[in-house]
Amino acid sequence: MGSPLGRWVRHAWHALGSDGRWLDATARQHIAERIAASEAGHGGEIRVCIERALPAAALRQGVSARARAQACFGELGVWDTAERCGVLVYLLLAEQAIELVADRGITQRVPAAQWQALVDGLGSALRGGQREAGLLATIDALDALLRAHFPLRDGQANPDELPNKPVLR
Repeated sequence: MGSPLGRWVRHAWHALGSDGRWLDATARQHIAERIAASEAGHGGEIRVCIERALPAAALRQGVSARARAQACFGELGVWDTAERCGVLVYLLLAEQAIELVADRGITQRVPAAQWQALVDGLGSALRGGQREAGLLATIDALDALLRAHFPLRDGQANPDELPNKPVLR
């Protein structure tokens, strides 16, 4: 990861950036729409959180991208779904980190290698400059997992427990 000073510099540099430069309003709307369409077909919830940089307190404490993703999972209420099948797609731009955090209802059913394949696919898309397409493809892959493991019963509707709009910080 480099030196602690280098980490601070990367985070300070990214903190100066604009949310709209990394993912414009149109792309954010497409992502929200794709999440809404996905959730209409299963009992799960999908959230996307993109952080430019860690807060200074987290940097001082040496918080990892994974630990921060887990904190965001809690802060955004992804853990608090009826069937315990929420999934957070977390990006930490300053560290080029991708984390998928899923609630216990889905992690018990999906092997770690499958989660890693999703991370690898998104990473490849992002390295190729395909931000929106990569996020949409990841949402589609999560949709397939959630439909397989948490299908809606006849006449059942997803209560859409969480907002669909990506969180940019």
